[in-house]
Amino acid sequence: MSLRDFADRLLGRAPEPPRLELPPVKTSAELVAELDAFEAGLDNRVPPAVASRVARVTGTVRETIPRLDQLGAGSYQAHSVVATATSYLPEAVGGYLRLPRKFADSRPIEGGKTALMLLCDQLDLLGYKMDQVFDAVCRADAAALIAHGAFLAEKFGTGGGLDLGQGGAAGGPSGAAGGPAGAGSSGPTGSSDGRLQPPGAS
Repeated sequence: MSLRDFADRLLGRAPEPPRLELPPVKTSAELVAELDAFEAGLDNRVPPAVASRVARVTGTVRETIPRLDQLGAGSYQAHSVVATATSYLPEAVGGYLRLPRKFADSRPIEGGKTALMLLCDQLDLLGYKMDQVFDAVCRADAAALIAHGAFLAEKFGTGGGLDLGQGGAAGGPSGAAGGPAGAGSSGPTGSSDGRLQPPGAS
Protein backbone atom coordinates (compact mmCIF):
# COMPACT_ATOMS: atom_id res chain seq x y z
CA MET A 1 0.00 0.00 0.00
CA SER A 2 1.35 3.39 -0.94
CA LEU A 3 1.58 6.34 1.45
CA ARG A 4 -1.20 8.09 -0.44
CA ASP A 5 -3.50 5.08 -0.12
CA PHE A 6 -2.77 4.92 3.61
CA ALA A 7 -3.57 8.61 4.03
CA ASP A 8 -6.80 8.26 2.04
CA ARG A 9 -7.91 5.36 4.20
CA LEU A 10 -6.96 7.19 7.40
CA LEU A 11 -8.95 10.29 6.37
CA GLY A 12 -11.88 8.30 5.05
CA ARG A 13 -11.38 9.37 1.48
CA ALA A 14 -12.23 7.00 -1.33
CA PRO A 15 -9.15 6.01 -3.30
CA GLU A 16 -9.01 6.99 -6.92
CA PRO A 17 -10.03 4.19 -9.28
CA PRO A 18 -7.14 2.70 -11.21
CA ARG A 19 -6.66 4.13 -14.66
CA LEU A 20 -7.25 1.79 -17.54
CA GLU A 21 -4.31 1.99 -19.90
CA LEU A 22 -4.95 0.40 -23.26
CA PRO A 23 -2.02 -0.96 -25.22
CA PRO A 24 -1.09 1.11 -28.25
CA VAL A 25 -2.67 0.06 -31.52
CA LYS A 26 -0.15 -1.68 -33.71
CA THR A 27 0.61 -0.23 -37.10
CA SER A 28 0.00 -2.10 -40.32
CA ALA A 29 3.74 -2.55 -40.78
CA GLU A 30 4.08 -4.11 -37.31
CA LEU A 31 1.22 -6.53 -37.96
CA VAL A 32 2.71 -7.62 -41.28
CA ALA A 33 6.11 -8.08 -39.63
CA GLU A 34 4.55 -10.34 -36.97
CA LEU A 35 2.88 -12.41 -39.67
CA ASP A 36 6.18 -12.74 -41.50
CA ALA A 37 7.94 -13.88 -38.32
CA PHE A 38 5.19 -16.38 -37.54
CA GLU A 39 5.24 -17.94 -41.01
CA ALA A 40 9.03 -18.07 -41.02
CA GLY A 41 8.95 -19.85 -37.66
CA LEU A 42 6.87 -22.69 -39.10
CA ASP A 43 9.59 -23.59 -41.60
CA ASN A 44 8.08 -26.91 -42.78
CA ARG A 45 7.26 -27.94 -39.20
CA VAL A 46 3.58 -28.57 -39.99
CA PRO A 47 1.93 -30.98 -42.43
CA PRO A 48 0.52 -29.69 -45.74
CA ALA A 49 -3.06 -29.72 -44.42
CA VAL A 50 -2.05 -27.20 -41.75
CA ALA A 51 0.25 -25.16 -44.00
CA SER A 52 -2.49 -24.59 -46.59
CA ARG A 53 -4.97 -23.45 -43.93
CA VAL A 54 -2.42 -21.12 -42.33
CA ALA A 55 -1.73 -19.62 -45.77
CA ARG A 56 -5.45 -19.01 -46.26
CA VAL A 57 -5.77 -17.17 -42.95
CA THR A 58 -2.59 -15.11 -43.27
CA GLY A 59 -3.41 -14.24 -46.89
CA THR A 60 -6.79 -12.84 -45.91
CA VAL A 61 -5.28 -10.97 -42.96
CA ARG A 62 -2.67 -9.41 -45.25
CA GLU A 63 -5.40 -8.23 -47.62
CA THR A 64 -7.42 -6.79 -44.75
CA ILE A 65 -4.65 -5.03 -42.82
CA PRO A 66 -4.29 -2.10 -45.30
CA ARG A 67 -8.03 -1.45 -44.87
CA LEU A 68 -7.99 -1.23 -41.06
CA ASP A 69 -8.10 2.57 -41.24
CA GLN A 70 -11.44 2.34 -43.04
CA LEU A 71 -12.85 0.11 -40.28
CA GLY A 72 -11.67 2.34 -37.43
CA ALA A 73 -9.21 1.15 -34.81
CA GLY A 74 -11.94 0.53 -32.23
CA SER A 75 -14.32 -1.47 -34.38
CA TYR A 76 -15.04 -5.14 -33.75
CA GLN A 77 -13.75 -6.11 -37.19
CA ALA A 78 -10.48 -4.27 -36.66
CA HIS A 79 -9.99 -5.97 -33.30
CA SER A 80 -10.69 -9.35 -34.88
CA VAL A 81 -8.02 -8.78 -37.50
CA VAL A 82 -5.42 -7.70 -34.94
CA ALA A 83 -6.26 -10.55 -32.57
CA THR A 84 -6.10 -13.13 -35.35
CA ALA A 85 -2.75 -11.86 -36.56
CA THR A 86 -1.15 -11.57 -33.13
CA SER A 87 -2.82 -14.16 -30.91
CA TYR A 88 -5.36 -16.68 -32.16
CA LEU A 89 -3.43 -18.09 -35.09
CA PRO A 90 -0.02 -18.42 -33.37
CA GLU A 91 -1.62 -19.92 -30.24
CA ALA A 92 -3.58 -22.52 -32.21
CA VAL A 93 -0.56 -23.65 -34.21
CA GLY A 94 1.74 -23.40 -31.19
CA GLY A 95 -0.41 -25.80 -29.19
CA TYR A 96 -0.08 -28.37 -31.96
CA LEU A 97 3.67 -27.89 -32.32
CA ARG A 98 4.26 -28.49 -28.62
CA LEU A 99 3.02 -32.05 -29.02
CA PRO A 100 5.15 -34.88 -30.46
CA ARG A 101 4.24 -35.23 -34.14
CA LYS A 102 3.33 -38.93 -33.89
CA PHE A 103 1.06 -38.33 -30.93
CA ALA A 104 -0.53 -35.21 -32.45
CA ASP A 105 -1.29 -36.86 -35.76
CA SER A 106 -2.48 -40.28 -34.62
CA ARG A 107 -3.92 -40.22 -31.07
CA PRO A 108 -7.56 -39.14 -30.61
CA ILE A 109 -7.77 -36.63 -27.77
CA GLU A 110 -11.32 -35.22 -27.98
CA GLY A 111 -14.45 -36.45 -29.69
CA GLY A 112 -12.49 -39.08 -31.56
CA LYS A 113 -10.35 -36.41 -33.22
CA THR A 114 -6.58 -36.08 -33.13
CA ALA A 115 -4.77 -32.84 -32.34
CA LEU A 116 -4.12 -32.44 -36.07
CA MET A 117 -7.82 -32.74 -36.88
CA LEU A 118 -8.76 -30.31 -34.12
CA LEU A 119 -6.18 -27.80 -35.36
CA CYS A 120 -7.54 -28.05 -38.90
CA ASP A 121 -11.05 -27.38 -37.58
CA GLN A 122 -9.82 -24.31 -35.70
CA LEU A 123 -7.96 -22.99 -38.72
CA ASP A 124 -11.03 -23.54 -40.91
CA LEU A 125 -13.07 -21.48 -38.46
CA LEU A 126 -10.46 -18.72 -38.39
CA GLY A 127 -10.34 -18.69 -42.17
CA TYR A 128 -14.13 -18.47 -42.40
CA LYS A 129 -14.32 -15.58 -39.91
CA MET A 130 -11.52 -13.70 -41.64
CA ASP A 131 -13.31 -14.10 -44.97
CA GLN A 132 -16.36 -12.51 -43.34
CA VAL A 133 -14.31 -9.56 -42.09
CA PHE A 134 -12.72 -9.03 -45.49
CA ASP A 135 -16.12 -9.28 -47.17
CA ALA A 136 -17.51 -6.63 -44.81
CA VAL A 137 -14.67 -4.27 -45.67
CA CYS A 138 -15.15 -4.78 -49.41
CA ARG A 139 -18.90 -4.27 -49.09
CA ALA A 140 -18.22 -0.94 -47.38
CA ASP A 141 -16.11 0.10 -50.37
CA ALA A 142 -18.82 -1.15 -52.74
CA ALA A 143 -21.46 0.86 -50.87
CA ALA A 144 -19.32 3.98 -51.24
CA LEU A 145 -18.99 3.28 -54.96
CA ILE A 146 -22.76 2.85 -55.33
CA ALA A 147 -23.40 6.10 -53.43
CA HIS A 148 -20.93 7.93 -55.66
CA GLY A 149 -22.64 6.53 -58.75
CA ALA A 150 -26.01 7.73 -57.46
CA PHE A 151 -24.55 11.19 -56.91
CA LEU A 152 -23.21 11.31 -60.46
CA ALA A 153 -26.53 10.06 -61.87
CA GLU A 154 -28.37 12.80 -59.98
CA LYS A 155 -26.05 15.53 -61.21
CA PHE A 156 -25.41 14.43 -64.78
CA GLY A 157 -28.06 11.79 -65.46
CA THR A 158 -30.69 11.48 -68.22
CA GLY A 159 -32.23 14.79 -69.25
CA GLY A 160 -29.72 16.82 -67.30
CA GLY A 161 -27.81 18.24 -70.25
CA LEU A 162 -24.98 20.61 -69.50
CA ASP A 163 -25.59 24.31 -70.27
CA LEU A 164 -22.19 25.85 -70.83
CA GLY A 165 -23.57 29.18 -72.06
CA GLN A 166 -22.69 28.61 -75.71
CA GLY A 167 -25.39 30.16 -77.86
CA GLY A 168 -25.91 29.21 -81.52
CA ALA A 169 -23.45 31.33 -83.53
CA ALA A 170 -25.24 31.32 -86.89
CA GLY A 171 -23.35 33.44 -89.33
CA GLY A 172 -20.27 35.51 -88.68
CA PRO A 173 -19.87 38.95 -87.17
CA SER A 174 -22.12 41.69 -88.40
CA GLY A 175 -21.02 42.99 -91.75
CA ALA A 176 -18.60 40.15 -92.39
CA ALA A 177 -21.00 38.40 -94.72
CA GLY A 178 -24.43 39.12 -96.19
CA GLY A 179 -23.91 42.90 -96.41
CA PRO A 180 -24.77 44.98 -99.48
CA ALA A 181 -23.06 43.61 -102.55
CA GLY A 182 -20.02 45.61 -103.58
CA ALA A 183 -19.96 47.68 -100.39
CA GLY A 184 -16.42 48.89 -99.74
CA SER A 185 -15.17 47.00 -102.82
CA SER A 186 -11.83 48.06 -104.20
CA GLY A 187 -12.05 45.90 -107.31
CA PRO A 188 -12.30 47.10 -110.91
CA THR A 189 -15.12 49.57 -111.69
CA GLY A 190 -17.07 50.07 -114.87
CA SER A 191 -17.01 53.23 -117.03
CA SER A 192 -19.96 54.96 -118.59
CA ASP A 193 -19.26 53.26 -121.93
CA GLY A 194 -19.14 49.80 -120.32
CA ARG A 195 -15.35 49.33 -120.45
CA LEU A 196 -13.45 48.30 -117.34
CA GLN A 197 -11.16 50.84 -115.77
CA PRO A 198 -8.27 50.14 -113.34
CA PRO A 199 -8.95 50.85 -109.69
CA GLY A 200 -8.68 54.52 -108.74
CA ALA A 201 -9.02 55.68 -112.33
CA SER A 202 -11.54 58.55 -112.75
